[in-house]
Amino acid sequence: MLARLGKRQGGPLRAMPRRKACGVGLSLHGLLWLALLSPARAEPLAIHYLERRVERPTPLNNEDPIPDDEGLKGAELGLKDSNATGRFVSLDFTLDSRVVAAGEDIRAAFRALGERPRFVVLNAPAEDVLALADMPEAKGTVFLNVGAPDSRLREADCRPRLLHVLPSRAMLADALVQFLAYKRWTRILLLSGPAPADALYAEAVKKSAKKFGARIVAESRYDPQGGDTRDTALREFVLPTRGPEHDVVAVADEAGAFGANLVYNTAAARPVVGTQGLTPAAWGRPVEAWAAVQLQTRFRRLAGRAMRPIDYAGWMAVHALGEAAVQARSTDPDTVARLVLSPRFEVGGFKGRPLSFRAWDGQLRQPVFLLWPGAVTATAPIEGFQHHRTELDTLGPDEPESACRAFRKPG
Repeated sequence: MLARLGKRQGGPLRAMPRRKACGVGLSLHGLLWLALLSPARAEPLAIHYLERRVERPTPLNNEDPIPDDEGLKGAELGLKDSNATGRFVSLDFTLDSRVVAAGEDIRAAFRALGERPRFVVLNAPAEDVLALADMPEAKGTVFLNVGAPDSRLREADCRPRLLHVLPSRAMLADALVQFLAYKRWTRILLLSGPAPADALYAEAVKKSAKKFGARIVAESRYDPQGGDTRDTALREFVLPTRGPEHDVVAVADEAGAFGANLVYNTAAARPVVGTQGLTPAAWGRPVEAWAAVQLQTRFRRLAGRAMRPIDYAGWMAVHALGEAAVQARSTDPDTVARLVLSPRFEVGGFKGRPLSFRAWDGQLRQPVFLLWPGAVTATAPIEGFQHHRTELDTLGPDEPESACRAFRKPG
């Protein structure tokens, strides 16, 4: 069965555990049995996709621009996959998508979804996420955040019934620094851009360095405004990357304004890691192991392009709801919501192990890939980083250190 085979990079195909290795939660044999036992077809489970359109940065070096349908195409594939699985148990799913322009009120768009939208896949900045989660009309809504990596949404600004499918910056930085610690490249020169998001990424790297025993030996900022690093990179990056002896240069440039041209242009011959160079990400084009090539192929057939991290998050959000409905054999919104929010809920995601939402902050536990164009260099959690519950909880704040209180039960 192809759905139960995993391709290990550089090695042969091997059989995977039936439930935990791939994106479809039940085996075909199990689905056929459920189809024989399932009741008459129920009302479809309504899922909504709500996106805030944001300004896309102009890519450097003739790279492909960020697609306008990033995230939405992933959700659409999640719907197709959920309906393909659901038909075996007489379950149907629908997806209503809305994209809000930069100046529009996203709260009005939420109200237009209907009287009680129960499941909303949300691709929007952190401010919009909080504005929607705090609306009185959203009291019964489960939001699945696929677009905001802000760690504060999982910590002090967390909200009940707000789940996070996209990894936080803290998770990405932990994955990166775990790899650096494993390689014993623990002396980090940190270079960040001028944007607020760059400062947040840099802060996550500093916290991860402290967490895993690495050290920031020097820190500098670079503002590409007014120049063109494609022409001046050979000279431009010598000064900001000059400093004490270091093993790597970590760059925080989320918009891609200069980071790609930093590679091979540092003052010393050192690897570039972070938002460019060796990059931690939830997903990427080179990911093939654990039958991921099947998901990559289906997405490319649907979208005509490679699957990006936010596409993967959109797919996973809809897929998780579909899997919860199949496990519960119900499209009753209350039943599905209870299961998704339950600590016992697990879902496959083409990452080699079952994924689940953390009970203390709503973050989806998942491996993070260390990517270099054309290859997966490593997958975090890195071997040797252990945890009493699951190694996945070494990525991001653990329960004792979490500032999130919204998910904690009184008493």
